[in-house]
Amino acid sequence: MAGQIFAYIVHKEGKADDTALELLAAAKKIDAGASVNAIVVGPDAVCNEVAAAYNEVWKIASDTYPNAEVIRRALANILPKDAIVLVTHDTFGMDLCPGLSVKLDSAFVADVMDFEGIDGTNLKIIRQEYSGMVSTHVHCDISGGAVINVRPGSFQPEEGGAGGSVVDKTGDAGDLSETTRRFLEVVEAEAGDVDITKSEILVSVGRGIEDQDNLEMIQELAEAVGGDVSCSRPIVDAKWLEKSRQVGTSGQTVKPKVYLALGISGSFQHMGGIKGNPYIVAVNKNAKAPIFQFADVGVVTDILEFIPELAEKIQEAK
Repeated sequence: MAGQIFAYIVHKEGKADDTALELLAAAKKIDAGASVNAIVVGPDAVCNEVAAAYNEVWKIASDTYPNAEVIRRALANILPKDAIVLVTHDTFGMDLCPGLSVKLDSAFVADVMDFEGIDGTNLKIIRQEYSGMVSTHVHCDISGGAVINVRPGSFQPEEGGAGGSVVDKTGDAGDLSETTRRFLEVVEAEAGDVDITKSEILVSVGRGIEDQDNLEMIQELAEAVGGDVSCSRPIVDAKWLEKSRQVGTSGQTVKPKVYLALGISGSFQHMGGIKGNPYIVAVNKNAKAPIFQFADVGVVTDILEFIPELAEKIQEAK
């Protein structure tokens, strides 16, 4: 059996991130019978929202921008020594977790995609190497607790329905004033001609498009399905599309109903920008591309041959 399991909840503008329910599903995969608590550093509104799914919410009242240095110290003050702490694998999570594991004197594993249960004190973990080309199986000793970064989108959101209570831990967390680092400002991404964050259908293209001239067929396909064109980072780096079209942790966060991924490998940086559990259709000539682990429908073929045929069939159907 695992020790106490906690999920650190990321939030923005008074709303919990979609990963809040994904972390609950991840916790249940570790131990289906475990009582899972959430930790919220922020307002009551987020605590009350999360309480609907978690057994208990530990609240640390703060209205400051999330500073990993401060939060790391606060969590070390309130967490039990054998705690298993789940945190989303994003830029903030990667800043927070290694140092937190040191403070708790516990194990640390990053970018986790799945769990295979517990064997004694060993938690069986699956993660990826070499841009997702190889899955690695790791045994993590959880006898002294563990801090684990969970890749966004790896677990189907767990509704829970626990209806737990909110426990104020602010007094136990210690001084939350910022120390060596201080928040300056948020620099918003420049708005483009299309706001892909509002699109219900996205036709997204990656390096598999091979040539800038081939983007014309992507635009035609997007028009045929009534969607907008988006892309992965290599397309922006090549200056074939503007930054505002990029999906990912270093680009835009999108919540479409349908996401068509064409020639995109599916790195965690890209998948981290896709929220809301959309219907994902992936087309890639590499059958081992990580994108197929997230896709509802996968097609192994050359997108340059597939796209014209798909567009033609859609037009015929219309």
